[in-house]
Amino acid sequence: MNKISIKDIAKAAGVSHSTVSRALSDSPLVKAETKARIQHLAREMGYSPDARARSLVTGRTHTVGMVVTTIADPFVAEVVQGIEGTAHDHGYTVILSSSNSEPEREIAAVEMLRAKRVDGVIVTSSRIGALYLEHVERIGVPVVLINNHNEQSGHYTYTVTVDNRHGSFLATSYHIQLGHRRIAYITGPANHSSDTDRLAGYQQALEEHNIAFDPALIMPGNGRPDGGMRALHMLIEMSQPPSAVFCYNDMTAIGLLRAAREAGISVPGDLAVVGFDDIPFALYVYPPLTTITQPKVEMGRLAMEMLLTLMTADDPASMELSDIVVKGELVVRESTL
Repeated sequence: MNKISIKDIAKAAGVSHSTVSRALSDSPLVKAETKARIQHLAREMGYSPDARARSLVTGRTHTVGMVVTTIADPFVAEVVQGIEGTAHDHGYTVILSSSNSEPEREIAAVEMLRAKRVDGVIVTSSRIGALYLEHVERIGVPVVLINNHNEQSGHYTYTVTVDNRHGSFLATSYHIQLGHRRIAYITGPANHSSDTDRLAGYQQALEEHNIAFDPALIMPGNGRPDGGMRALHMLIEMSQPPSAVFCYNDMTAIGLLRAAREAGISVPGDLAVVGFDDIPFALYVYPPLTTITQPKVEMGRLAMEMLLTLMTADDPASMELSDIVVKGELVVRESTL
């Protein structure tokens, strides 16, 4: 079946090609009655505009690229929901790419998306942070980072992030309020700014409650359940194991809960556990997980709205936008009661 063209519509409507083109672009130069008739006819005939041709004329593709660490992360799924919903409302489509938490793949993904002529890029939990500035200046499209610092302001790069330090301070302080003094922290992926901030908030809470920081209670994790399982085995082998643990994220905590159950450790009786993110699974694990909730869908919406502002600006470099920081909240469930 041949693709319906503007020529076909013009012939069927008995008007010129230019009139059809103006009507389909909603030009005020075409009478309302004629415009409505042409648009109705185009829908009936199954006309679909050539996106490539339109982008050559307008200089825009009305597509945005999104780079995520992994599509398997429930946190990412909710952020994508906020981005896609907002993009759709403004006539944009989203192209998704995964970096697998590898800086080189992340940069390559951004370059690939630009090769596809996307109008802007959103990146979640970036591993490369300020290194984006060099690449963004070269490819010339706006980039919004989610949950990553932008230590050096660039012409195109902005961030939407949760206040990680505040959230981890809340989590650790809650453990302390329950009477715990030996509190472990299971870290996230190495070199993530969110992990650095969460560790800082943990240390701040200890300091403000006159509890000495013990480096031995910092256990390496990777942001995935298997990292939480390994950390639990290391914790229980300590001569003085902790009575509470704060995990970098909920996925880490879910792995730790499973390992604790297999090892016969009661949660929260023997070990109180707090996560971070409040992913949907947090409510359904046993026991239900106390955690720091992030407004994930809202963060996606804010990131997309920021990107829309940058993409539609005549000169993004002259924009005076501020990075956005949102607050997380403590959600208390049975893993700490």
